[in-house]
Order: sequence, then structure tokens, then C-alpha cells
Amino acid sequence: MERIALIDMGSNTMRLVVYDVIEGGYYVLVDEMRESVRLGETEKDGSLKQTRVLQAISVLKTYKKVCLVNKVEKILAVATAAVRQARNQKAFLAEVYNVTGIKLRVLSETEEATYVYQGVINSMDIPKGLIMEIGGGSTKFVYYNRRNILQVAILPFGALTLTEKFADPTLPPEKVTENIEKFFYEQLESLPWLKELDPDTQLIGVGGSFRNLSRIVIKINNYPLNMVHNYKVQRSDLIRIYDKMRVLNLDKKMKIKGLSSLRADVFPGALAAMKALVDHCGFETFITSSCGLREGFMFNYAVPLTIEKPINDVLGHSLMTYVKLLQQDRAHCEQVFYLCIQLFNQLRVLHKFPRAYIKILRCTAFMMDAGKRFIYYQNQKHSAYMILNSNLFGITHHDLVMAALVTDMYPTGEVNKNDWEKFGDLLCDEDIEIAKKLSVIFKLAKSFDKSRSGAITEINCDVLGDSVIMKTEINGDASLELKEAANVAGDFKRVFKKNLELI
Repeated sequence: MERIALIDMGSNTMRLVVYDVIEGGYYVLVDEMRESVRLGETEKDGSLKQTRVLQAISVLKTYKKVCLVNKVEKILAVATAAVRQARNQKAFLAEVYNVTGIKLRVLSETEEATYVYQGVINSMDIPKGLIMEIGGGSTKFVYYNRRNILQVAILPFGALTLTEKFADPTLPPEKVTENIEKFFYEQLESLPWLKELDPDTQLIGVGGSFRNLSRIVIKINNYPLNMVHNYKVQRSDLIRIYDKMRVLNLDKKMKIKGLSSLRADVFPGALAAMKALVDHCGFETFITSSCGLREGFMFNYAVPLTIEKPINDVLGHSLMTYVKLLQQDRAHCEQVFYLCIQLFNQLRVLHKFPRAYIKILRCTAFMMDAGKRFIYYQNQKHSAYMILNSNLFGITHHDLVMAALVTDMYPTGEVNKNDWEKFGDLLCDEDIEIAKKLSVIFKLAKSFDKSRSGAITEINCDVLGDSVIMKTEINGDASLELKEAANVAGDFKRVFKKNLELI
């Protein structure tokens, strides 16, 4: 395992993120810090302000101390639009290196957009999308289909520079944001391909402003999951927040739950840009990604193959990260999932579920023993909690909650409504009944590998009248497996209304 730090010097904020890189192509976040430095607030001639330069160097010194405490082996540092566009770039880079020993790599516009795309494509299962990333000093657009980039565009202004450009104390704040929105809309007209997006293209929002908007909407709507990644925002929510934010003074903005105080003054400008895009393209919803440049960089670092080709199985890679991190029995997880698939297919005549539900069983199979890392007793509840708070990639919030519910139901086959009623916005009564059947399938699959020996290799089911005859092909001693599976017969009859006979 290697511990590295990545410093992201943005136009608005400087971030330090510390990662553990796990053998096999995985990484996990260990620590993070952020400071608002506002390098994008430049002199009139385009040079970085000396006060901001000194502040940036001071923050870098602090970050180096944090890296020392965290026993970081390697520090990587990148800079984006503010440094890229600065007239005194070379002098700044030299001063940073001389004072801190940190060598900053200035990303080109194309590199920056590519890292953003890599962060999204390797963490979301969205086949066709338009990525919009609003930074402090630039806005990036990446249009892709089937994991191939079709169009890339970079506009040389972001939340900070737009706010600065249109700042006018003589105008009411709503007029200022109106001017930003109009200006941004006009810039979008220079990208004719935006009018030619396929109808099923999904808008994906990346960057601090999108994350802050999602957090605010989550608070307002009392959404049961405190998870920004893969959260779907309605256009109506964007308009509602935009209309409220644009008339507030800075003090009131900073008191809004979910909004970072470091971003409060530039947030209305970012919202104006978002509104201009959804109006221009006609989007009614967009999905927030918590992964962008930094995650794209880390995917390329930990999994070098992603430089040429994105991860094919996003959920599988994310689940395997937890298997590695929590030192789970990979062979057992894979065997239980394999048996889940067989049972799901063999019992399709009874449950009639679409194949998409296998994703829920997969998540359950690979996270089933995660709670044991905390304590064995009631470990299924701890596993369910870990699933709910895992921020797994490649799975919707609904399916994530369903996987946690199936895991929680595992011992008894029943659901504690007091624990799950808060998820009413994500789960309906039909989902509860579906989860009961999936839980029995999972319970059988886990029983069939009780000895963790892979003794049961195939399962075939015949539905005959009131009974299901379950035939197993065996390699070795499977007496323990068959005994455990027989104990599931009662749950099976209660849920599927059939007697279970094992052969």
C-alpha cells in the first residue's frame, strides 16, 4: 500500500487530499483539507496578486506538515485556470518550489477536462452524458457517448471570475445574476453542438457549486440519504434555490445549510450559469457527481489502464475496493454472488423481476460481512449501515438502499419499519415485498457456501405444483451447506408460497 497526497490548486480553493493506493488498482480517501485562497482574483494585467501568492505558499506549508503527520510518501500537485492564465506564472512556480519544495504541474485546458471526464466515467454508470464542471476560473463541457468523448469545450470563466466580472455595487444582486445568466447564455450560443445533443443525454454536474446545490436541496427536501454522488436535482429545485439566493446579502447566504461559507459569495454566479445551460438545452433534471478532476487523476494513477480505456465495471471495481480495504474473503463474496445469480435465474418464474435487480444482490453479496469489521453481533445491521454510507460508484440511490434493506433483513426475513420508514421517498410498499424475496435468495446463496469451500457448483430448480425442487451439483462435501439451506425453507414458503425441497 502506498500513501500519496494530491494538492489541487484551483482558482477559488486549494485542496489537499490524502489517499491510500491499494495493490491491484484501488484507492481510498484518508484525509482532506481545503482553503479559500482565491488565486483567480488577479491584478488588472492578469498577474497573480502578491497577497494571494503569499497566502497560497502559506497554505502549501501547512499542507506539507499535514502530509508529514499522515506519513505521505509522495506529494503530487496540480494547478488549473488561475495559474495557467497568469502572466507571472513562471515566477510563481519558481517561488513555490524554492520556498516549499513542491513542484506544481500546470494542467492544460485539455488535460483538466480529461481528468474531469475520467473522474465521472469511472464512477458513474451513465452511458450518454454532458458533463458541466464549473470551476473558479473556467467552465468545462464534455459530451460523451458509450465511453467515447464526442465534444469538449472550455469557457475561460468560472464562478469566481464571473462574479468578479459582473460585480457592481450600484445594482441590486438579482440584476447582477441576471447579467451573468444572459452573458453565459450568449457564450453557449458559440457551441452549436449543444443544440444537437441526443434526447436521452443526461446532464452531469461536477464541481463545488453543483455539490453545494445538491446539499441544499437534500436539506430542503429532507432527503433520507446524505449522499451527493448520483443525486438527481430537478430543474424546479434549481430555479427555486436560484430565485432565493440571488436576492440575499452575503451574511444571509452564509447561514444557508448545505452551502459552504467559502463559496457563498460566488454561488449565485454559478447558479446563473447552471440555469443558462438547462434553459439552453432544455434539461429538466441533472445528476450530481462528487467525482471530478482529483478522482480522475487518482483513477489514472491507481489504475493506469484508465488512461486509455475507462473501467468497464464501475460497480464491480467500487465493491472490490471495499473488499480489499476491509480484508473481506473475496472468493466467498464471488461464490455467494455467483449462487445469487443462479437462484435468481432459476426462480424467475416465481419472482418475475427484471435482470437489473441482480445489481442489488451483487452489492449485498460483496458487502454482507463488512459489519463484522466493527462487531460480530448484529453485524448485518452494521453492514446495512456501511452500505448506506458507502458512496458506492455505479449504483443508484434506490438500489443502494434496497441492498442495505436486503442485508438488514437477512437473519429474520422481516423488516423493522421504524428503521426504514425515513426512506419512504426512495422505497414504496412494492419495494419492501421485492426486498423480502431478494433477501431469501441471498440467504439461500449464503447458506450454499457456509463452509466457504465452493462445494456447490450448480443449482437447478423445478417448480412442481406447490413445491420447488432444488437440485444441487456438488464438488466435495456439501453437508453443511445443505443443512443450512434447509433452515431457509420456512422463509422460502412464507415469501414464495412454495415448499422447498433440496436434493
